[in-house]
Amino acid sequence: YVGGIARQHDLTALQVGGIEDHLHALVMARPVIKPCEIPLWLKAESSKWMHVKFPALSQFAWQDGYGIFSVSQSSVPAVINYIENQRVHHTNQTFEEEYLTLLKLHAVDYDERYLFG
Repeated sequence: YVGGIARQHDLTALQVGGIEDHLHALVMARPVIKPCEIPLWLKAESSKWMHVKFPALSQFAWQDGYGIFSVSQSSVPAVINYIENQRVHHTNQTFEEEYLTLLKLHAVDYDERYLFG
């Protein structure tokens, strides 16, 4: 279904994958698309799809927050590989540990009160 979202919003989904508590989506977007719009579209459209396709999951909802990072074209193969193998990766490092590492590595200011609910 991500392909339908991508066509509707002029995005190209390169790789999408998730585990129980989060997902990663590597998408390519035209420069005129605001990065903050991408997770909003993905969440809204996938929630609609979930509610229609799986009525028993009518309580499904995404968390309020999201993280969005840009990557260079040369990093795309490594990011695709990471997404394909994230379940294995998370046996060594939790999502929370990984996310904090990324924030610190890229010198992103954050307030811990708002990170993980």
